[in-house]
Amino acid sequence: MNNNQATSSGKEDEIVNKKKKEKLQLYGWIITLGGLLFGIDTGATNGSLAFMSRPDQLNLNASDEGLVTSGITLGAAFGAVIGGKLSDRFGRKHVLMYAAWIFVLGTLGCTFAPNAIVMILFRFILGLAVGAESVISPVFLAELSTPDIRGNFVNHHELMIVSGQLLAYIINALFGVMLGNYNGVWRYMLAFGLIPEVLLLVGISKVPESPRWLITKHQNKKAANILKDIRSNREDVSTEISEIEDSLAKSNKQKKVTLKDLKVPWIRRLILIGIGLGIMQQGIGINIIMFYGTTVLSNAGFSHSAALVANISNGIISTIATIVSIHLMGKIDRRKMVITAICGTTTTMLIISILSFLLKDNSLFPYIMLILMAIFLIFFQGGVSPIVWVLLSEIFPQSIRGMAMGIATFFLWFANFLVGYIFPILLTNFGLNNTFIIFTILNVLSLFYAIKFIPETRGKSLEELQSCFQSSETADDKEMKKE
Repeated sequence: MNNNQATSSGKEDEIVNKKKKEKLQLYGWIITLGGLLFGIDTGATNGSLAFMSRPDQLNLNASDEGLVTSGITLGAAFGAVIGGKLSDRFGRKHVLMYAAWIFVLGTLGCTFAPNAIVMILFRFILGLAVGAESVISPVFLAELSTPDIRGNFVNHHELMIVSGQLLAYIINALFGVMLGNYNGVWRYMLAFGLIPEVLLLVGISKVPESPRWLITKHQNKKAANILKDIRSNREDVSTEISEIEDSLAKSNKQKKVTLKDLKVPWIRRLILIGIGLGIMQQGIGINIIMFYGTTVLSNAGFSHSAALVANISNGIISTIATIVSIHLMGKIDRRKMVITAICGTTTTMLIISILSFLLKDNSLFPYIMLILMAIFLIFFQGGVSPIVWVLLSEIFPQSIRGMAMGIATFFLWFANFLVGYIFPILLTNFGLNNTFIIFTILNVLSLFYAIKFIPETRGKSLEELQSCFQSSETADDKEMKKE
């Protein structure tokens, strides 16, 4: 082959590899449309709540507001457990498609809800889809990607969540300002979610199944064809399949993992770490802002219309911080990012607690609160939330991934539910500054947890991580025998 032919062949390979990379990225964005719905549906009440609470609408009290807002996260807790198990049995793609249909049903039910009970019920149903999606999408993305892009790829999910929340805030502000005198405006705010739900239903049919899941079902030929379609020509598909088979062979030497196996040290430790990560993420208090940002800004001194518009900045900051996090993910250790970020959220919560007491009657306080909320979001979305989802997708070996991810995200969503439910009650009974003091304490506890328990996973393949954890199992067994 002469130089011209070699150059031509190299260019052709480059074009082919570029197309394969673009195809993989497209699949990633389609999968994470579920994350966009997650964001839209959780952000929808941040602005619509005041309208649906009116006496001539759903007539909600503080407890009702908490249940309407957090009912979706209670449903998500159960959806996470169910979704994880179903995805192990029927595949990531098919269960995600079923979740898309539940999204549609839940949105329609909420849009036409005649009273608080029906609204809470359909918010719970909507949560089942959110929870299933929150388990399936990160794992699906991790199993399609390669180690060098896995952090960024999984982080697409978090980016879509915050983008969905931003979109919900913008829609809420537009409808709230333009149609604020129309009491039923909240129904239009909620109905907006139907648009991306239809896109997910159409798009997910084009996405291939997870190659790793196919190999667990002995469909190696199909898995190889999928990998050839999304891996560059420089990557050896047969080697990747062999690595997956080796990791599965090690897993198969163990009996099938069930809840009874929590007595095994390495399994128990990993699942407890996952549970702690989920509780830590929510205990920091992100959903004070993402669910109740408009309420907090109104309590700080903004009019409701001004709070609706100002709340858009929270969505913008969240989105930008998540994009920055994606670029930092491959350069900075996961553990270091989380610990640094929690130091920032803790400090910001403490400042809010102090200033909400000292400056509560000051005309500048609403703007100070808006700035502090933005700083909190920079730390949280830039270094806590994205990392937690990536860690959850990385730390569990194939043999326990479905069960462990379901358990961890169940506790994440249940903690989310508790935060969403109690916040309006705390705000009503204890006031703004005392409520933020409570969450400052929770931030300190989260920091201690992060320092002591979070492992480092950056730059390691899923198979390398599994080998590492199984090695720790051997060490645990030796330690138990000594005892």
